[in-house]
Amino acid sequence: QVQLVESGGGSVQAGGSLTLSCAASGYPHSEYCMSWFRRAPGKEREWVAIVYTFDGVTAYSDSVRGRFTISQDKGRMTVHLQMNGLNPEDTAMYYCAARIAASWSDCSAVAEMYRSWGQGTQVTVSS
Repeated sequence: QVQLVESGGGSVQAGGSLTLSCAASGYPHSEYCMSWFRRAPGKEREWVAIVYTFDGVTAYSDSVRGRFTISQDKGRMTVHLQMNGLNPEDTAMYYCAARIAASWSDCSAVAEMYRSWGQGTQVTVSS
């Protein structure tokens, strides 16, 4: 099972930017769907973005499309989430998750489909 460690969280003012990173280890010779989820206080966990490691195909939730960019550094087994135009509604704990995938069709925005999770990194956006 792959181990995931997030980093890069912090506090920024509205309109600012942050880049989160998710470093994977214990990485069997498989392809993965790598997703970012977030959970804001008092709210349900929300899927944010996904990348399929085989070919870099990505997808985004409506709430972040156009502002966030997910990317991978396959050689370093790291996934990044570049977050621009942050607003207070983006305040949350952000989690990286991995799911083995034989194809893009195996990728999912459903949290219960992921077995590997990081510990999370906090993002706080002030107005």
